[in-house]
Amino acid sequence: MDSTRVNSVPQRAITTDAAAAAARGAVEHAAALGLRMNVAVTDGAGRLTAFLRMNGSFNHSIGIAIDKAGTAAGFGFPTSGWKDVVSGDELLRAGLNERPGVVMFGGGLPIFEDGLVIGGIGVSGGSAEQDEDCARAGLAAIGL
Repeated sequence: MDSTRVNSVPQRAITTDAAAAAARGAVEHAAALGLRMNVAVTDGAGRLTAFLRMNGSFNHSIGIAIDKAGTAAGFGFPTSGWKDVVSGDELLRAGLNERPGVVMFGGGLPIFEDGLVIGGIGVSGGSAEQDEDCARAGLAAIGL
């Protein structure tokens, strides 16, 4: 049997352990800053892999964190980058804002390993800048 695959490509996904460690890293950073956050980590397809909700964090931020992670994983760039992508294109901005699950403000980062998107991390509960800072701490916790 020929092992050459012509109708598929290999894909990699963040491990459960790495996703949990990234979420913990983001939460620890948030706690050090005196913030209460929700942190979601998805695989590259935007499916939830790990989630942590800090006591006292906003309930509506749960879904926002998940959507930030999925948006970053699905598009392969930080959610804060949408400002530049839609700049000058009002129809694109309006259209994307209508898409369920797409977040166009900071706090979501793609997770890359060896040049491949293996997941996304989304943080919600502070300002967009604070959220992204905590997401970066989550990536740092797993060496990425």
